[in-house]
Amino acid sequence: MDAPASCAPAQPPKISKQMFRILFLLLLLSIAAASGGGYWLYKNHLTAPLPLQKDLHYTVESGATLHQIAADLRAQGLLNYPAALAWVTLARYEKRAHLIKLGEYLIPKSTTPQQLLDILIAGKTIQYSLSFPEGWNFRQLMAAVRKHPKIVQTLGDIDNKTIMAKLGWEEMHPEGRFFPDTYLFPTGTTDVEFLQRAYKMMEKELMAAWENRGDNLPFNTPYEALILASIIEKETGVGEERPLIASVFVQRLKKNMLLQTDPTVIYALGTAFDGNIRKRDLKVKNPYNTYVNKGLPPTPIAMPGRAALQAAVNPVDSQALYFVAKGDGSHYFSATYREHRCAVIEFQLKEKSPRRYRSQCRKYPSCAVCRRP
Repeated sequence: MDAPASCAPAQPPKISKQMFRILFLLLLLSIAAASGGGYWLYKNHLTAPLPLQKDLHYTVESGATLHQIAADLRAQGLLNYPAALAWVTLARYEKRAHLIKLGEYLIPKSTTPQQLLDILIAGKTIQYSLSFPEGWNFRQLMAAVRKHPKIVQTLGDIDNKTIMAKLGWEEMHPEGRFFPDTYLFPTGTTDVEFLQRAYKMMEKELMAAWENRGDNLPFNTPYEALILASIIEKETGVGEERPLIASVFVQRLKKNMLLQTDPTVIYALGTAFDGNIRKRDLKVKNPYNTYVNKGLPPTPIAMPGRAALQAAVNPVDSQALYFVAKGDGSHYFSATYREHRCAVIEFQLKEKSPRRYRSQCRKYPSCAVCRRP
């Protein structure tokens, strides 16, 4: 006799979530058939709204089990015993109990227990935010992190070197290493987790800029580009000026000239800076003082944004070697010191010393500033 042909066992058809719930209803009906209460249990305990007077902030703690969550909901008066039993049974029957995610949730007052389970499984937790702008230094960043009520503080009052060691970058200076942006995060986020995220974002933005850098730059590493970008960030808030300011500093580096940028002096002064730069400040012996030391300072002086990073590695083609603030947030750029001196008189000294303006500005009839109508 021929052997009977073998055949693979038939695969059971997949059952949708809705079908699961129908089957669950049937299960409750069969369990409570004697009392006729199965449908009543489902209808009144899983599809009826929770007894909330207003929207609820509910937190699933780390390590909480399904039974612990149900017990907590009972303790808060949100579920009675039959509803809690049905809620746990539904989650287990649908094999979704392990999918509940920790975090803080906003539960609308019209939510049913069935919908609550869906919310906790979807993991759409409440997101808090912390913003820090371009140009902040690390001291300002840490002050903002430490006072945020939803960030868990683990670092305490420790020095910068120890902070970087706890973040995993022990040998790195923290200044300029964190990307300025608005960050969203759930409750329970630690200061270490927040800082690591901002650090990795700066690494990403810096490498993206470096990979698209221009030719003939007077520096060879992404870190040097980061240092220059931090100076550019502090020199102007006018977006379109950043590539031109970058060009001034690039030209000065190529010519081995002092950068002579005030923000580095301010950084060198630290908390001693009172809002005014004096002549004696320009002579202070400090590695960050670019009126005394040639080249870039040893580290960034602030956190540059994306535009400053791009400007540092892609300066415009310009012969400008000087710029002076015009008093309206923008700058006047000059290719020669002669014109720059005239611009200083025009924009910085005209109102403060009219007599000096009238006597000195006439010396430069070829200056574009002097020819202004």
